[in-house]
Amino acid sequence: MFHGSIVALLTPFKGGKVDEKAFQSFVEWQVAQGTHGLVPCGTTGESPTLSHEEHNRVVELCIEAAGGKVPVMAGAGSNSTDEAIALTRHAKQAGAQAALVVTPYYNKPSQEGLYQHFKAIHDAADLPIFIYNIPGRSVVDMSVATMARLAKLPNIVGVKDATADLSRPSRLLQEVGPDFIQLSGEDATALAFNAQGGVGCISVTANIAPALCSAMQTAWAKGDLKEAFRLRDVLSPVHDSMFVETSPAPVKFAASLLGLGSDEVRLPLVPATEAARTAVRGAMTKAGLLS
Repeated sequence: MFHGSIVALLTPFKGGKVDEKAFQSFVEWQVAQGTHGLVPCGTTGESPTLSHEEHNRVVELCIEAAGGKVPVMAGAGSNSTDEAIALTRHAKQAGAQAALVVTPYYNKPSQEGLYQHFKAIHDAADLPIFIYNIPGRSVVDMSVATMARLAKLPNIVGVKDATADLSRPSRLLQEVGPDFIQLSGEDATALAFNAQGGVGCISVTANIAPALCSAMQTAWAKGDLKEAFRLRDVLSPVHDSMFVETSPAPVKFAASLLGLGSDEVRLPLVPATEAARTAVRGAMTKAGLLS
């Protein structure tokens, strides 16, 4: 169900509140542009500064706007196991097809702690779970051995790998086989990840270039490597510009240029600086996203 270009959705704000109308319009636009799947309430969606009520509401709005046309993988992670269970249960009740659960940040659990955390969520919520392994933000790195151990649980179905270690998907493939769904969490190396055993990317850039990201993944899946590589090269400067400052400030500014919502972020994040805005405009123009 989850493959190709899956967008890590931004959460539009207006006057400090979630802009529900803009968010649902944005989801509908993503579907129309060919995005293969939706992830609300991930890091790009500023989940750390959403209240529990806002988090649940954003998941519900996304599922409603998607209308069953593409699958929804709801962000449901926390460094509190009980909180992650509650968020995952809500995702199930709301109608999500899966949950994305990040490795616990700040606590720095051991590999056994990581296993028990995910097993507890698995046992408490009857919903397919993707492990989100992002050492750069969580300060813990789930090992291949721990992930292979978790993959034996029936509802641990895949991973969003944001380690930027391109040896990982191949090594994990040897341990768990092809049915475990490996998705890249790094736009810049998405095709290389596929070549190593991945089947898609949970993308930041897809927020503003959904058609291009979808076309690249589709070309790869069809074996049209020439077109896939062409699109990779078109998108490369856009990927870079999305991370010139802490995400999602650059991508929110980029979305505002396309009329897809404001560039408002919540503290402790701040809007993109003028230097970042110049970089974003330049990359979008080069890629044909702006005239």
